[in-house]
Amino acid sequence: MRPADWFIRGVSYVNERVGRIAALLILPIFALLLLEVGLRYVAGSPTVWTNELSQLLFGSYALLAGGYLILHSGHANVDILHSALSPRVRAAVDIATSVLTFIFLLAFLYFGVSMGWESLSRMETSMSAWNPPIWPVKLLIPISALLLLLQAIAKLIDDIRIVMGRPPTLPHNATALEDRPVTRIEEREI
Repeated sequence: MRPADWFIRGVSYVNERVGRIAALLILPIFALLLLEVGLRYVAGSPTVWTNELSQLLFGSYALLAGGYLILHSGHANVDILHSALSPRVRAAVDIATSVLTFIFLLAFLYFGVSMGWESLSRMETSMSAWNPPIWPVKLLIPISALLLLLQAIAKLIDDIRIVMGRPPTLPHNATALEDRPVTRIEEREI
């Protein structure tokens, strides 16, 4: 197996696991919101902490799910034209647009590191009535930016392989290429 294959499989494995663990954060968020509604409207005793804790958990969830979304092509895109392209042309378009992705992710990583470090060094809290520490969530910003960047690099390598006529390393890339919608021109050929 080539080093690129090891890289792609390793990064994808980590993002798959992190994404699945992050998905579990929805359960305590749901429980906290139900608790708040119950305490507020049934018991007449709202809390000061459930809403803020659910926001911190949701922020963590959103940050950690990014690499998983790239791995499974789950980010929102306008694919009206994109899905009608051949796999090789689609990969070439993805390569061309990856420049913008990398500019964003490098800026996200750069500013995320400084924001996370500053928050950790001050042991930053939310300054609310409950005043929980928010530095752990801010430390997730550079970690998630790095996971996103690594997964974007893995996708770029697979897209280059597809353009070169070779099969992708990741199985979902191969099935995504095969499961594209049938166009009207292809319907007539069938």
